[in-house]
Amino acid sequence: MTAFLIRWLVTTIAVFAAEKLIPGIHCNSAGALLGASLLLGIVNAFVRPILLLLSIPFIIVTMGLFILVVNALMLMLVAQIVPSFSVDGFWNAFFGSIVISLVSWILSSFFRTSDGKIHTITHHPSIKKADARVIE
Repeated sequence: MTAFLIRWLVTTIAVFAAEKLIPGIHCNSAGALLGASLLLGIVNAFVRPILLLLSIPFIIVTMGLFILVVNALMLMLVAQIVPSFSVDGFWNAFFGSIVISLVSWILSSFFRTSDGKIHTITHHPSIKKADARVIE
């Protein structure tokens, strides 16, 4: 349960950052922000994999850049469902999804929640240093 709440908090902070940085993304209340981030996590867990599977040829041809389009479509879908959360157009959703991805990636790099506990990665007790030698 703690891992879910941490992931939701990270996504909420990322959506909040996108709302502040991208002028075409608007959120009217904190409840709408929490709802939009929860729905974005649900949509990314269930709908996004199906869209990625269906768009494999486009992803291959564009060398993975089409994934950014899929992320923008997921953000636009959330904006259509949550009434107090809006995205003005595709390009705002595109750049907003980039901001959300970057902020989520940066914030998630500080936590390892696979065991349900909060650990900073640099101080995680299960990470072992490699015992190796250099061959010249």
